[in-house]
Amino acid sequence: MTSSGRLALILLFLFLAGCTGLPKGIEPVAGFEPDRYLGTWYEIARLDHRFERGLSNVTAEYSLNEDGSIRVLNRGYKEAEGEWQQAEGRAVFVGDRDVGHLKVSFFGPFYASYVVFELDKEAYSQAYLTGSDRGTLWFLSRTPQVSETAMAQFRARAEAEGFELDELIVVDQSQNQ
Repeated sequence: MTSSGRLALILLFLFLAGCTGLPKGIEPVAGFEPDRYLGTWYEIARLDHRFERGLSNVTAEYSLNEDGSIRVLNRGYKEAEGEWQQAEGRAVFVGDRDVGHLKVSFFGPFYASYVVFELDKEAYSQAYLTGSDRGTLWFLSRTPQVSETAMAQFRARAEAEGFELDELIVVDQSQNQ
């Protein structure tokens, strides 16, 4: 292999490894119980990104696959096209199953980091998520609406963790009432 080929391979490896890493200073929750996390979650808020651009009424459904991985079914309504869209993926734990750090793929062998950095461990009713950097952020809930207090707590924690919230989208869940 040529030196340029080795360099390309190393750069590809570093890029792919970075996609499943952790944002500096953010720790995934410990004591994570995957079976309690399964089921339907409603997207309350998110930072804008191309995969969900223009979607409202977004839900994520998690279920267990036979091989122990987690099936991810994301669904949302695209107002501009007047139709529901969905994407199915697969998530696996990066390390121990009791740590909220997974990698998820919707496109073949390409994985992205899925980091649960806050979780209501008593009821598993609300969760804060990010990816490998602070450009992605989600607030999920078991209910389509949350209190103003819950939203304020999310914003405060996200800001404390260094997320820029100027582009935060509060997701319309009116069709999921």
